[in-house]
Amino acid sequence: MRQLDPQIIPRFGGISTFARLPISTELDDVKAAFVGVPFDDATTFRPGARFGPSGIRQGSRLLRPYNPFVDVYPFDLLNSSDFGDLKTVPGYTEDTIASIQKAVGEIVSKKKTIPFLAGGDHVIALPNLRAMHLTYGRVNLVHLDSHYDFWDNYWGKKYTHGTWLRRAREEEILNEVVQIGIRGSLYSKEDVEDAKKLGITYYAISNTRDDIGQVIKHVNSLRGKTYLSLDIDVADPAFAPGTGTPEVGGLTSLELVQLIRSFDFDLCGMEVVEVSPPYDVSELTTMLAANLIYEGMSVLARRLK
Repeated sequence: MRQLDPQIIPRFGGISTFARLPISTELDDVKAAFVGVPFDDATTFRPGARFGPSGIRQGSRLLRPYNPFVDVYPFDLLNSSDFGDLKTVPGYTEDTIASIQKAVGEIVSKKKTIPFLAGGDHVIALPNLRAMHLTYGRVNLVHLDSHYDFWDNYWGKKYTHGTWLRRAREEEILNEVVQIGIRGSLYSKEDVEDAKKLGITYYAISNTRDDIGQVIKHVNSLRGKTYLSLDIDVADPAFAPGTGTPEVGGLTSLELVQLIRSFDFDLCGMEVVEVSPPYDVSELTTMLAANLIYEGMSVLARRLK
């Protein structure tokens, strides 16, 4: 799989695919595939993440073949492609969850293709993790976010972008869970106590910044298949304004890129969610999201070199 040559077709030309890679649903020789999940009916505040996959594709046009900071040609080593978008059912969260689980399960069941999923709101993490569990058994979760996402329900509904992690814990599909970048106000002190009850280790934003070496050491000590879930609101709104539930005081784009580059674990899948282009400014958010996926592919390629 090769990117379009910008010396033949300028970067502003051609159909938008991730990093201008070929579209392909044939995965026999593909080690990493970009997969869009356009769904945002489980949001609780600002919508628009259904346009995230197309926005991220547009924001990826400047990605080049060689990553000098990781010293790999990720697309070549992984034979990467753009799988296209999964089928969703607007207005029907549980139907969409079932559809995503089936589709992602088909991608990962071969154990040769690792999906790099672009949301979509964060509820898509639940079917993605269910699919991982069916193939690999229990997996670890590294969760970059400004929110805990383990509340029990919203308006009596169990499946929202803020409840998926509690559902995953209840279904016993996860091993160790590490959250990074948590910040912002909460509903009550019990929210903090619930982290311990659910067996979740979290690093608040102050801990993340003050002891980043320990965070990286912890994450890289995880053994077994590990899934990376990144909510773009872990970044400060100055760097990622296009999201549904922004929280001030977050990580910079450079800090996020360097954090991803430092990861070294057995990655079985990655998602970047909650990118809402209608709230974006000058493609700041979509470009950051595209680059974070690129860095994720790069560290995977580094392990496979």
